[in-house]
Amino acid sequence: MAGTNPRAARVAALIQRVIASSMEAQLHDKRLASVTITDVRVTNDLQIAKVYWTQLGHDGREQGERKRAKQALDQAKGRLRSLVGSKAGLRLTPQLQFIYDEVPSEAHEIEDILAVAHKRDEEIAKARETAQYAGDADPYKHPEERDDDEFDEYDEYDEYADDLDDDDVEGNGIGVETLEDDAENAADEATGDR
Repeated sequence: MAGTNPRAARVAALIQRVIASSMEAQLHDKRLASVTITDVRVTNDLQIAKVYWTQLGHDGREQGERKRAKQALDQAKGRLRSLVGSKAGLRLTPQLQFIYDEVPSEAHEIEDILAVAHKRDEEIAKARETAQYAGDADPYKHPEERDDDEFDEYDEYDEYADDLDDDDVEGNGIGVETLEDDAENAADEATGDR
């Protein structure tokens, strides 16, 4: 687990400074000329330090240069660990693990993707400026613009409802008075008042 306590963070920062300065001043290896230490993470028990590095390579030769730099770091691992131990003053010097940091190269890829997306957005914005609606500009009908012909069937229904009078409803046994009479008759039968 990466260091989450303050002491592990301080040790990681110290290791990063010591390794970065030692690579220039004491190793004198041309394979490490363009290597940069980007981050160091130390476990909470201070046993392992993961040292992340990256390299600014020449176009077309990045893979070979990275491989040679990795070999140089692995060869100098013991010497760098002893330098860290002497300068840091730790009772136990952590083991160093060198890991190539992919983040800077991935950041360039993301920047390229964003540039392509931005270009596409500009093209769409230009196309929008000259675009026209496929149909009417406002395809929705508004109440004040209705045609009288559209509501003929509803008007017929309204006329039919107006023609019905209350007698027709009561004559079918649905009226309110009929229901009240039925309730009174049922009450009279129950009490025997006939």
